[in-house]
Amino acid sequence: MEQQVAGIDVAKLTLDIVLTNGQKTLHNKFENTPKGHELLARWLTRQGANTAHVCMEATGQYGDGIAEYLYSLGFPVSVVNPARIKHYANSKLRRNKTDKADAQIIAEFCYRENPGLWTPPPAIFKDLQALVRHLDGLQATRQQEVNRLNSGVKTLAVIESLKQICAFFDDQIKQTKEAIQTLIDQHSELKRRQSLLITIPGIAKLTAAKLLGKIRDIQEFQNARQLAAYAGLTPRNFVSGTSVHKKARLSKTGNAHLRKILYMPAISARKWNSIVSIFCDRLALTGLRPMELIGAAMRKLIHLIFGILKRGKPFDPNYLATSQTLP
Repeated sequence: MEQQVAGIDVAKLTLDIVLTNGQKTLHNKFENTPKGHELLARWLTRQGANTAHVCMEATGQYGDGIAEYLYSLGFPVSVVNPARIKHYANSKLRRNKTDKADAQIIAEFCYRENPGLWTPPPAIFKDLQALVRHLDGLQATRQQEVNRLNSGVKTLAVIESLKQICAFFDDQIKQTKEAIQTLIDQHSELKRRQSLLITIPGIAKLTAAKLLGKIRDIQEFQNARQLAAYAGLTPRNFVSGTSVHKKARLSKTGNAHLRKILYMPAISARKWNSIVSIFCDRLALTGLRPMELIGAAMRKLIHLIFGILKRGKPFDPNYLATSQTLP
């Protein structure tokens, strides 16, 4: 039987799908609603593609519904980093940028690259992710109002209104942080993992909660480098012939939210975490700039996070010394 793949371009309101077997291509469009998901699955079945490998970009909440619905029907589903699709499209010298063209390039990528299969997160992780997203939104909106308050506005009524809005968001942020911790406390495995993570100097409870929501299951990663790549924290080298030897930089081809979560902990770990500090001091001698050292600290932290969650043992500040004395 010919291999069939389907690429879905996910938008807030619509789903563009392209079905192909490498030669014949079909296109259709559906609403991004539960009813639209049902119609899309029926369409695939009518095309004799009820076992087609379905691929889409990781677009956050907009794609969750269709991915989970197709998975529940037994379709093999892949949810891939949008950067991979973008680079593939660039390699094909794509000129058009439409929903149909995007679905086409996703289908071609799936057909050629056969990406790994996706599984939906357990309900507890979905709840944790939703709360973390809500917290991020509240904090971003509050900052907007603070910026307005500090913009030089002189009208007393406006100033008072902005202060009340900020106070409201402060209360909502506090309640959401408490809800996040309550959720973790009610789930023994999440609580165990959080307890492990906060043994790492530089990582507090809220940061640990955010990391758990983003990383989900550490068993999905075979090694620390895979987790670092998922976060976009692996170095990208620039070497060509004998004349081009640029400094390596972070690839940033990964989860930007995970990098954002690690930024402030990396600054703290640079000062208070002995393993990270020694690592960065050594790199500083090679001429790395301050921002490059923060990136290195983030990468070191993600390696520590992987090791601690994988082994199920707390942070050991003497790990370097003890590991060097082992036979």
